[in-house]
Amino acid sequence: MTEIFDNIRKLYRFHVPDNELTDYIEFFSESSAQETYHYVADNRFTIRMFPSWTPTFYINLGEPYQLTVGPTHYWIEKSTDVLILRNNIVERHNLPTDHIFTVKFFPGGLEAILGINQVQLVDQVVNLNTVLPAMLIRSLKQLTDFKERIELLQNFFLSQFNTRKKTDHYRQLVTSTIGTFDSSGLALNTDQLAERMFLTSKTINRYFHRVIGTPPKKYFTTLRARTALLNYVANKDRFTPDDYGYYDMSHFYKDVVKFTGRKLSENGA
Repeated sequence: MTEIFDNIRKLYRFHVPDNELTDYIEFFSESSAQETYHYVADNRFTIRMFPSWTPTFYINLGEPYQLTVGPTHYWIEKSTDVLILRNNIVERHNLPTDHIFTVKFFPGGLEAILGINQVQLVDQVVNLNTVLPAMLIRSLKQLTDFKERIELLQNFFLSQFNTRKKTDHYRQLVTSTIGTFDSSGLALNTDQLAERMFLTSKTINRYFHRVIGTPPKKYFTTLRARTALLNYVANKDRFTPDDYGYYDMSHFYKDVVKFTGRKLSENGA
């Protein structure tokens, strides 16, 4: 199953924060045994995800699985929980007994809540025991209800966030720049964004490296390709490339290949 081209969300339950964490956490999710069996039965399956530069916790509530981050393969034991940045293509190779609890942060969200700069996570698979208290992880795994797990983690995140709550100039500028890029129809380049933000392109580059771990040009190329491809797959008959800052369909097709490593025709799109 491939993200965007296949609806991988059908295997999971989701919760979006509606409190102070809204700007920092994209969602909590947990795989559903019932839906997993409905779609994959007793078969092994792989979920392929494209780059997003979003720090993500994978808390393992089920059996061992294999994780591929870029070119490197990792065997994740039943007792192992991990944090990855998703700056590369990620694949999870699962058994039908897959049971994963996920927390996906927005860029910069992990630093705002836990004080962990995501730049150090590039191309890494980090044991979650080095990030969260071991007792917290054990307590979460002992719970049997999705909502209870969310409540436990949200309370912990809010307590951490409130102890370090302060104006983060770097993160706020990066977030504002991303918002400006989005409202422009994903069309502005770094120099144009710098002008809108009353900054130099050198400053914006420095801030993006500091908060996200990549230059703004690379991040915005990823964001535009992801957004455009989602909308193309959802309704290709109404898709217009210039709505997403592309010159024409050829320009869009080339970006898709760079983003996914495949042509649209290879994914049945």
